[in-house]
Amino acid sequence: MRSFEPIRLQKYLADAGVCSRRAAEALIASGEVWVNGAPAQVGQKVTPGVDRVTTGGKPVRTTAQPRVTLAMHKPRGLVCTNEDPHNPETIFSVLPREFAKLRFFCAGRLDKDSEGLVILTTDGDLAHRLMHPSNLVVKRYHVTLEKPFPAKRLPLLVKGVIAQGERLKVERAALINPSVSHEATNLDVHMHHGKKREIRLLFTELGYPVKRLRRYQIGGFRLKGIPLRAMKKMSPAEIESLFRVPRTPHAAIEVTAESFASHHAD
Repeated sequence: MRSFEPIRLQKYLADAGVCSRRAAEALIASGEVWVNGAPAQVGQKVTPGVDRVTTGGKPVRTTAQPRVTLAMHKPRGLVCTNEDPHNPETIFSVLPREFAKLRFFCAGRLDKDSEGLVILTTDGDLAHRLMHPSNLVVKRYHVTLEKPFPAKRLPLLVKGVIAQGERLKVERAALINPSVSHEATNLDVHMHHGKKREIRLLFTELGYPVKRLRRYQIGGFRLKGIPLRAMKKMSPAEIESLFRVPRTPHAAIEVTAESFASHHAD
């Protein structure tokens, strides 16, 4: 943002790492953004280095952040938020020193008790693209339960259950190394939406508490070679692989949204 050419305020806020462009529109509409001492308007243009922009009364930086995207191997015990008074250690507190001063977005969170692949990026538009339901970014999980789950109940995971007024469901569920009685404590689960703690709540509603939950893949990018609590800087090709859905080998016992729909078609 060193140019003196006017740009849309939404882009200015995204480039500064405040939020994505779409989130910026909501922020402007709510009256939280001011330009030169006056409430901003959606679509308004500002000149970097000339106009004074504030959000929540605080000045917005005039230098654009470098675009950096990191793949992190999150351990249990860390929360995916910038600040939490009840949890002093967050995923951002373990950032390498070279990135500590940048503002990152967490594109697809994991709860405190879960572990695995988390994407951190300074690119607000990329974060929005990864999290928006319309993009159907597939996330894959290894779920370990406290007791064996029977194959005959797999369709319930895909059909879903209603809990607290919302439907909880996954797109694919498969048993890992099932016993001769077609049961397993380990499952492979895929989903592309994801409400807060949805997988845990879904299994709990069915009477199978989750012992361990680990996200091992997002799109075509797998959590491989990244030690626990560590992270790697992603290349442009690796970032694009997040939106790719490679073919998944069929397990011996599995149910997918497609197979469930075709089986129950009229």
